[in-house]
Amino acid sequence: MAVVLSGNTDKVVDARSFSMAFGRHVVIKDLSFSVTKGEVFGFLGANGAGKTTTIRALLGLYQPTGGELLINSHRYNADMSAAIGYLPEERGLYRNEPVLETMVYFAVLHGLDQSEAQRRALAYLKRVGLEDKANERLVKLSGGQQQKIQLGVTILHEPALMILDEPTEALDPVNRSLLMDIITERRNKGATVMLVTHRMEEVEQLCDRILMLKDGSAALYGKIDAVKEQFGSKVIAINFSGKLKTNDKLYKITKHLPHSAELHWNNNVTTDDVLRVLANDENLHLMSFEVRLPSLNDIFLQMYKDQEGSDV
Repeated sequence: MAVVLSGNTDKVVDARSFSMAFGRHVVIKDLSFSVTKGEVFGFLGANGAGKTTTIRALLGLYQPTGGELLINSHRYNADMSAAIGYLPEERGLYRNEPVLETMVYFAVLHGLDQSEAQRRALAYLKRVGLEDKANERLVKLSGGQQQKIQLGVTILHEPALMILDEPTEALDPVNRSLLMDIITERRNKGATVMLVTHRMEEVEQLCDRILMLKDGSAALYGKIDAVKEQFGSKVIAINFSGKLKTNDKLYKITKHLPHSAELHWNNNVTTDDVLRVLANDENLHLMSFEVRLPSLNDIFLQMYKDQEGSDV
């Protein structure tokens, strides 16, 4: 049975004019947002934008300089810990202890009895293909295997609120997909998820709404499609072989790779006009043609184009 958070609001997380400074260094400036019950919320931004600071303040590790951060209308207190699963940026397992012992230990700390903790741990290990590692010491596992154990420790007590910082880090595509399925299952069972990830494709697949921080403030906030519409116009995305020609009368090529491109069509031109010209070009074999909003990855790169080396 999942551990629940008591409260009379759909706002599981509620930031109200939150500010955070360390001496003269202001990290967060007047930030307001909410995470509603049962959604997956993407919390994004470049390194140093204030994501980890916000999460630590939410969980009572920092005292806000201004405003407040609430969980179900209350400031964090120790009684909430059993209903929250937090996967931190800095991993914190006991690397010289056996896998199963470690998972059971943390599950008991979160309120499960010993037998239920062991049952859930063994079921999780089987689910993620690590049942043969139950008695192995964590230090002997690969980085990806340790990451799966870390996520298991975070969700084994079925928390109502999951705060996940890079949950698929160090995983190959197959295991990344598996863990994304597990996160989705927890959400479908009523959990609320606050997700920090470097992978924009994960945000596109998992999240209902997002907040993108820049310089300590909310640069973009809302449902993904609404954010995309707010940020920029639709583009034509094509996959092709052969040679793509420029055509200033119809479109501008804004991204051009060997076998894919993005086009912005001109005013007084329709997408049918562009498609007709491309399809009739003897030197171009058009494999796909899609009109879509810009991707979150495109938006992120555009927002941070003046900050070389930045990362979500």
